[in-house]
Amino acid sequence: MKLLVLFLPLAATAAAPPTFYKDIQPILQTHCQECHRLGEIGPMALSSYKEVRPWASSIKENVLLKKMPPWFADPHFGKFSNDRSLSAEQIELIRVWADSGAPEGNPKDAPMPPKFVEGWNIPTPDVVLQMPQAFPIPATGKVDYQYIVLPTKFTEDKWVQMSETRPSDRSVVHHMVVFVRTPDSKWLREAQPGVPFVPAETGNLLNIGGGGNEILTVYTPGMVPDAWKPNQGKLIPAGSDLVLQVHYTPKGKPTEDQTKIGLVFSKEPPTERIRSIASNNSRFTIPPNDPNYEVVGKMQFRNETRIISFFPHMHLRGKDFEYKAFYPTGESSVLLKVPNYNFNWQLAYKPTEPVVLPPGTRIECTAHFDNSPNNPANPDPSATVKFGEQSWEEMSIGFLDIAVPIPPKGVGRSGD
Repeated sequence: MKLLVLFLPLAATAAAPPTFYKDIQPILQTHCQECHRLGEIGPMALSSYKEVRPWASSIKENVLLKKMPPWFADPHFGKFSNDRSLSAEQIELIRVWADSGAPEGNPKDAPMPPKFVEGWNIPTPDVVLQMPQAFPIPATGKVDYQYIVLPTKFTEDKWVQMSETRPSDRSVVHHMVVFVRTPDSKWLREAQPGVPFVPAETGNLLNIGGGGNEILTVYTPGMVPDAWKPNQGKLIPAGSDLVLQVHYTPKGKPTEDQTKIGLVFSKEPPTERIRSIASNNSRFTIPPNDPNYEVVGKMQFRNETRIISFFPHMHLRGKDFEYKAFYPTGESSVLLKVPNYNFNWQLAYKPTEPVVLPPGTRIECTAHFDNSPNNPANPDPSATVKFGEQSWEEMSIGFLDIAVPIPPKGVGRSGD
């Protein structure tokens, strides 16, 4: 009898449901609060029990369906340091917690809250550059790519370790590319600084590609800020301008946007220069009603290459995307596979360790598009679709960030 009496409390303890402070809040802090907090992209804050409790059932449903947190890489190919996905154990904890009435538990079990800089996901920026005036976006219609030149007025070279792009109205920013226009570049010199500009020839690949200038950063929904290792940085040469290439998409009501960019500079001279490159195929024609049209882009590296980030980019008909390496030995391997591309969550995928490719390696970026009625995002299955800037047109771009060793002073040129 005594054994039975002792056993029952132990069984009851083992069956106790998870609680918010002990079990759920640590998951939210690690995987959700970056976006789901006051002033960020998440539609509701998930910082406190009071904020989370009304959403318990919805949170359970979204994590069971793996809609949240957004992460689309096939786990069979590569390991990524910014993997947001939840483990099976974490998903089960959330399910049991919600089904048990979402108990609060003891506040003393709460973990230390993460430290965020108000208004930023990076440390307090050293420099903030902002559009001088807000740009008006109409309720409907087409808005051409806008180019806004922001002079940096830097009198010396700057190495950027972190950067964050923050539109004032994220809902209408389809994406944004920030280029570093060097003093010797003739690109868009007719544009007045600070004034939104549309080139005479819209859709021109030279303009879309930044006139040969380097990319500082890319903004898309759900993209986390760029943050490089202490020995890495992106170079903004003295006298350069930043050029924002902004794709605005009207959302049914008039609004305006006044984007700002925060920069954190390297504390020490970096030993590696980060450069953004891309495999781009613009020569395609997607037939009407085609459910699986394939587009392949290729690039080859003459030297050893260290990849530190992948970023696939397509539009509304995007279905899946794959980066595959073909080595000089004749072997091949899949570096990243995104089997279910999501236009509304365009993410970068950052390998846990740099992907080192030997000289002569070729990368193929294979994209598939669904132009059929079965694609709920398809604006017009009867359309013949070609490369273009707007969402109802298409792109197939495989961006890569690579780390390039910087020779010591007096040995070659920086970043070559």
